Amino acid sequence: MENNMLNQHPADIAEQLTELDVKNRNIAFYTLPHQTKIDVFSYFDSSIQQEIVKSLTDKDLADVLNNLDPDDRTELLENFPDELIKHSINLLNPEERSIALNLIGYKEDSIARLMTPNYVQVKEHYTVKEVLAHIKKYGKKAETLNYIFIVDGKNRLIDDLKIGEILLADKHTTMGELMDHNFVSIKTTAPIEEALEVFDKYDRAAIPIITENDVLVGIVTFDDILDQVKMRDTEDIQKFGGMEELDVSYTKTPIVELIKKRAGWLVILFVGEMFTASAMSYYDEEIAKAVVLALFVPLIISSGGNSGSQAASLIIRAMALGELKIKDWWYVMKKEFTSGLILGGILGLVGFTRIAIWQQLGFYDYGEYWFSIGLTVALSLIIIVLWGTLSGSLVPFILRKIGFDPATASSPFVATLVDVSGLIIYFSISAVILSGKLL
Repeated sequence: MENNMLNQHPADIAEQLTELDVKNRNIAFYTLPHQTKIDVFSYFDSSIQQEIVKSLTDKDLADVLNNLDPDDRTELLENFPDELIKHSINLLNPEERSIALNLIGYKEDSIARLMTPNYVQVKEHYTVKEVLAHIKKYGKKAETLNYIFIVDGKNRLIDDLKIGEILLADKHTTMGELMDHNFVSIKTTAPIEEALEVFDKYDRAAIPIITENDVLVGIVTFDDILDQVKMRDTEDIQKFGGMEELDVSYTKTPIVELIKKRAGWLVILFVGEMFTASAMSYYDEEIAKAVVLALFVPLIISSGGNSGSQAASLIIRAMALGELKIKDWWYVMKKEFTSGLILGGILGLVGFTRIAIWQQLGFYDYGEYWFSIGLTVALSLIIIVLWGTLSGSLVPFILRKIGFDPATASSPFVATLVDVSGLIIYFSISAVILSGKLL
């Protein structure tokens, strides 16, 4: 192993080793110094971690697992097959085995799965001098020293203090004198999504995790939350594109698996679009009488789909950020009604102007009823864009209400919905305005 690599950050070393083939990567990792090996391992993707684990002897694997941060180890074990989980846990020393089994016991989507029991806690009667001595003794394994957590005799959390407050206080000052009992915590059973909102709201580097009885059992740090935000956003983006989320990265997903993830939604959307053809066939007589109506079908349905996709994007993102709850649906409807009406009016005006200019300049002859055609297109755009906007903003609320991920209200889904209904609206308006003229 080159010395210049060993002087780099563990994340950079992991990145360079990732570029190697399996055999050379495993050999290079094996030759790393003990502590560097532990640090680098946590920066590998799950698939590479599993490859390396399978290449290690039981002694080396035990060394890695026993020294990994508990939260990183829990994430690793989650992705192991059952037999490898059992084997790995049996390699842990009694203390680490107890921690691992405790963390794995929590629900998969609970914040407790991300917590680490490595932190510094003290009692309120400790003086600053005693706390600093305690930190020197036990702080080496702590995930973070930004916060010191204060507990009572039953290990219930009663406050936390920033390390800066302790360092600036007199050495004889007790923690009880520094406390204000104003702290933030998360229950072990809280969903990870809920915890993301807490981190975002309070802008904390670490938040304590407590049981229903307020007993302090661990902390979650901001770097673990960032990983979850990345995973959540990736999943939402993939769903919003009209496909199932990938289990691993795109580059590591086999072509067969990639097809499986995409085919289901494509078939569903294709069947949905077949209703568009059915809707057009229902109006084939109108189209035969006034072929000019068919010229504006792509314009009409794409405008509705685009407005729906825009609205869905805005609402889903606002939901993800915690800005909107289910109870806010009526507020959104009122706001989007106004927006959709104005946007539809703008597009309707543009559409009518385009027909008028083309007619007057001779670019295309829409016939003696060109004004009625322009009015039909303009009014259709107003109503369809309004409908698309309302649909795109309401669907995420409906999905959230019935327990589905709002991201499922993907652009293709909303666009397909508005395509079919948009055609019905367009030809219905045409039938009213052009009746006795072209129809």
